[in-house]
Amino acid sequence: MSMMHQSVVPDQSYFAGLDAHERHIAVAVVDKQGGLVHRASARSAEPARLVETLTPYHTPAHPLAVVVETCPFWPWLYDLLVPVGIRFHLAHAQELEAIAKAARKRDERDASLLARMLAGGLIPFAYPKPPAQRENACLVRHRAALVRHRTMLANRIHSQLHAVGLTLPRERLLRRATRAWLRETAGPVLRPEQRRLVASHWALLRRLTRMLRQLEPAITAAAAREPAAGLLTTIPGIGAYRGLLLATELLPMTRYASEGKFVGYAGLAPITQCSADTVHHGPLPNAANRWVRGALISSIPTHLRCAPASALSQYYARQKARLGWQIARVATARQLARVIYHMLRTGECWRATPALEAPARGPRA
Repeated sequence: MSMMHQSVVPDQSYFAGLDAHERHIAVAVVDKQGGLVHRASARSAEPARLVETLTPYHTPAHPLAVVVETCPFWPWLYDLLVPVGIRFHLAHAQELEAIAKAARKRDERDASLLARMLAGGLIPFAYPKPPAQRENACLVRHRAALVRHRTMLANRIHSQLHAVGLTLPRERLLRRATRAWLRETAGPVLRPEQRRLVASHWALLRRLTRMLRQLEPAITAAAAREPAAGLLTTIPGIGAYRGLLLATELLPMTRYASEGKFVGYAGLAPITQCSADTVHHGPLPNAANRWVRGALISSIPTHLRCAPASALSQYYARQKARLGWQIARVATARQLARVIYHMLRTGECWRATPALEAPARGPRA
């Protein structure tokens, strides 16, 4: 229902802020000077009404620019507004301090503030993934969720075995022959409630394993359709799943002004604090793409097994001798991120060159 409306001025650009919620959307439209010209509230169940509200302020010569905070509801707004030519912008919610730290929070006020910040060029933008990229993200995150739940179940089974003095190598737990071992060797030692827990968790674990196997063909097919994923799979330690995940989360490369920005987005650049002549490098930042960081760090052990003679593996060995394996793994993942940056920029495949001293400066490593 419209709350405020002023006449539309021809040949003028307008900016709209949308404060999206599950059941309704607060709408505010401002002119280039930041003056409020329209305020309304639309129901989420009536997307056509939202388009009707915004259409008067949109022309081919002066397309309407809309901004939405990162939230669970932005994808359907993107799919609704972009096809009609409206310019869609996604604002990074964590960096919108003007809204997050406001003493008074109202949906109408937040929408107006978003619109004025967009008109003034003050929005910290986030990248809105298009539908095809969101579909790949849903696929790889589905697999990651299943793996996470399977690991939780496996850990609980191991904890029950440890409680009675039994040890089972982690790689053996997923084998079919382990079921007989659990029944014949562990069963008589476990208490009744422990046996029930192990049996139920084993059944769930096997079910999740079958679900993961069913996802593999879809992941392989999606990676084959994405050229960047195929390029990344030339790196030892990165298969179809990690290649697709990295391509989905990192593209397009026009988002990054430099190699440093790329590494920072991956969450592998430590926090740096400078004061006068003192420079302190702290831990890795929390506000980063955890999917990219996790994929790069977890690919290092596989890379070491697959390409022990590569310069990346040699770099890891040097850092491990100096700093220990944990810091060395993160440092090597940072070097790998730099390699990937240049590979995606140039389209050049991985080339193993053991004699290379600085693997991070190009797609050689």
